[in-house]
Amino acid sequence: MTRLTGTALRVTIFIGENDTWRHKPLYSEIVHRAHSAGLAGASVFRGVEGFGASSLIHTTRLLSLSEDLPVAVVIVDTEERIRAFLPQLDELVAEGLVILDDCEVIRYVGRGHEA
Repeated sequence: MTRLTGTALRVTIFIGENDTWRHKPLYSEIVHRAHSAGLAGASVFRGVEGFGASSLIHTTRLLSLSEDLPVAVVIVDTEERIRAFLPQLDELVAEGLVILDDCEVIRYVGRGHEA
C-alpha cells in the first residue's frame, strides 16, 4: 500500500468548465494523466461563481447565461512527484492558474485498506 504522510505538495489548477484538450474536458485529461503518472489522488471541484484573467463573472445563478463555470483540480503528493508532473500541466493548461502549496498530510488511506 502506498503511504503518504507528512510534508507534501498540493497543486491546484484553476480552469474553466468548458476548457478542452482534444475535444475532451481539460479537467478530465488532467485527472487521467495524474492517475497514469501514479500520483496519490486528484479531485475536481466545480465552482458556483468566479472570475479570472478575462474579468468575466461566471455564475450558476438562474438568470445568468454563463455555463463556463470555474473548476479547480486539486492534486496532492510528494514534492518530487508533483514537480515531475508539472511539465504535463505546462502542455495542457493554455489559460488558467496553476498554484503550488506546501501542505501536511495527516492521514491518507485508500478504500479497502484497514485504518
